[in-house]
Amino acid sequence: MPETVSRSVEIIEVAPRDGLQNEKAMVSTEDKIALVERAFAAGFRHVEAVSFAHPKHVPQMADAEAVMAGLAGRYADRNLIGLALNARGADRAVAAKCTQINYVVSASEGFARRNQNASTADLIAGARDVAAIARVAGIPMSISVTTCFGCPFDGEVPVERVMEVVEALLPLDPFDIGFADTIGCGVPSQVTDMLTRAKKLSSTVKWRCHFHDTRNTGIANAIAAVAAGVDFLDASTGGVGGCPFAPAATGNVAAEDLVYAFNRMGIETGLDIDTVIDTARWLAGVLGKPMPSALLRAGVFPARAA
Repeated sequence: MPETVSRSVEIIEVAPRDGLQNEKAMVSTEDKIALVERAFAAGFRHVEAVSFAHPKHVPQMADAEAVMAGLAGRYADRNLIGLALNARGADRAVAAKCTQINYVVSASEGFARRNQNASTADLIAGARDVAAIARVAGIPMSISVTTCFGCPFDGEVPVERVMEVVEALLPLDPFDIGFADTIGCGVPSQVTDMLTRAKKLSSTVKWRCHFHDTRNTGIANAIAAVAAGVDFLDASTGGVGGCPFAPAATGNVAAEDLVYAFNRMGIETGLDIDTVIDTARWLAGVLGKPMPSALLRAGVFPARAA
């Protein structure tokens, strides 16, 4: 990696929301709160804790207000992010005392229709409503652009299309814009191209990437993103999760796998790998199944003394 590349990167923990939303096992409110607490103990400063989607569509997130009630006010120096897909969700996020709202826009029309029952243009218009709510509340808004690297319904998504969506969102002055590989089909060359183009559009907005490890490219894509100067990477402890509305969109890239790779490369994350691993093992017990994480199978290297 070139010496000009930043030797640090911030990882956002998304297991409590994007991780759990795709799980069949219903996780208790207490365990969801414990998962966020464990994330903060590991050193995460930003955690996507809840989603304010309609419980009929995402039943795993039906207790969002209860989770926030167990966390709000306890972590003044940490960021509790709530996903809101519309103005109603944004109002709920503000009332629940989230410290940041994340909104979603699909770069592909097929996924926009199936995931949010709207066109991409409709979602961009909705972003303006959510941005206004966040502005009045005095909290930042981030925007995740989904299917940036490919769509399960439309196929290839040209990078020019993604940049058109980004340009339409920049006037809203979001805290960050994230590029999501919703079905885990992206490769490092796409990541480099996308971030290079994005940085030419704005030097003030922060850039984030969200990778799935569906086709074993998640770690490589994350390393490419850091080389291209990304500000944030989303990751999920244990590699748990995926998108319930995208066929075969298996787990998010595992936080501990990223931390291991970056530790070996001399890139600082501020995270304690042993605590992240302990949390992944605990979460496997909560969900009653093995985690996709490679590090949980192979362990760290060099091996720890017994």
